[in-house]
Amino acid sequence: MKTAISIPDAIYEEAERLAARRGWSRSELYANAVAELLKNERLVGVRERLDVLYGADPEDSTLDPKLAQAQARALPEDEPW
Repeated sequence: MKTAISIPDAIYEEAERLAARRGWSRSELYANAVAELLKNERLVGVRERLDVLYGADPEDSTLDPKLAQAQARALPEDEPW
């Protein structure tokens, strides 16, 4: 599908440099950028649902406490920095 868009000169120039560095055509660059934006938008709904389920504060979580404990036990312990 062909389309025409208008973007600021500075963004266009930076996009041209990025496409050249990656060895992409201008069409590939813009198609990849839109595809990535669409993918991220689909994930926003997932993140929002997980935030509702788990909550920022463990006290606000709607997740069953026993399930939360089982999940925590299943995760490997973090290595110290």
